[in-house]
Amino acid sequence: MEKYLENLNWRYATKKFDSTKKIKEDDLEKIKEAIRLTASSYGLQPYKVLVIEDAGVREKLKAASWNQTQITDASQVIVFASYTKVTEKDVDEFMQNISVVREIDLENLKGYSDTIKGTTLQLPEEQQAIWAAKQTYIGLGNLLSACATMKIDACPMEGFDAKAYNEILGLTEKGLTASVIATIGYRSDEDETQHNKKVRKSKENLFINI
Repeated sequence: MEKYLENLNWRYATKKFDSTKKIKEDDLEKIKEAIRLTASSYGLQPYKVLVIEDAGVREKLKAASWNQTQITDASQVIVFASYTKVTEKDVDEFMQNISVVREIDLENLKGYSDTIKGTTLQLPEEQQAIWAAKQTYIGLGNLLSACATMKIDACPMEGFDAKAYNEILGLTEKGLTASVIATIGYRSDEDETQHNKKVRKSKENLFINI
């Protein structure tokens, strides 16, 4: 745990990446696996994760991100795109996956399926979208922790035009919307923010014991 806390203290929201350094493929696969293993409500994972390396696409995304250089200088841009609507088909496919992985008859999962369909699927579409977007932030947290553990830099970002991202990446027609993004790679020696002391609330000001 001491090493984990040391890694969390090491990480920061990287503002300037070294564009000459790329993440090795096996390390990128480990980061993707960490995201895949992320917890989510019901385990449904109502989102897709786009790993973007194409330079032309990233130039367009940069323009839709207030020209922040992380978008083009980082090794990859990770876009968490949440479902705009959760359907019965999504739940049925999830049940099928559970059935195969855990070797459980689908009929024995009917109660679980009915619970999801009777709760989340009954929410107004706007609330469904908000619920799905919240799940992406859990994935983002796992990405940041995994990167810190591997001494790979990352910058979580909300400073982007989601509608423009949706258009550039063709997300709307897929029932998706860009929720939150992260750039990953290696910090530039010129990034002065890496030397800043980490500022967080004290334990006394953050935690409430009841």
